[in-house]
Amino acid sequence: MDEQRLPLLLHCCCGPCSTASIERLRELGYEPVLFFGNSNIHPQEEAEHRFEVLREVAGHFNLGIIRHPWDHASWLKSVVGHELDKERGARCALCFQWNLQEAAEEAARLGIAHFTTTLTVSPHKDSPLIFSIGKEIEGFVPVDFKKKGGYQRSIQLSKQLKLYRQDYCGCEFSQRDSTKQQQADGHDAHTP
Repeated sequence: MDEQRLPLLLHCCCGPCSTASIERLRELGYEPVLFFGNSNIHPQEEAEHRFEVLREVAGHFNLGIIRHPWDHASWLKSVVGHELDKERGARCALCFQWNLQEAAEEAARLGIAHFTTTLTVSPHKDSPLIFSIGKEIEGFVPVDFKKKGGYQRSIQLSKQLKLYRQDYCGCEFSQRDSTKQQQADGHDAHTP
């Protein structure tokens, strides 16, 4: 780890979103430790695939990576009653809370004072909502990674590194909605 930079635990939703986030955090004076919990991701094979892609990113940037066990059953219990919510609704807020709290607990366990999330790189995610949840948790650093061309940079880096880019956020509910949207747009939902 660079002695000039402050350690920060970076909750990573996936490898592609992590690329530009890592660059930005280093510009801001942080040295990220990558964290993959993401019990929201479904099916388990998808979670495994996303973790493997994140390992590639960790290797490219020479960073450490930590993984929590996948516990989708517990995550599902945390969103009961919100299965039909649309993307950016109450279910997503509960999911952000789950992932940010899990990251905060891991940062505390490791003695890392600061943490943040790659979730804000996506134009499909509500950064102000993520920040409002995060500010209630000690150590959260609000960074809107989509600013300053962050999302476009993540696409560019993903192409350079030949990374798998998924077409839904993670849970079976976002996958359902993504599939419906792709079918409505006349696209084959199973084509990468």
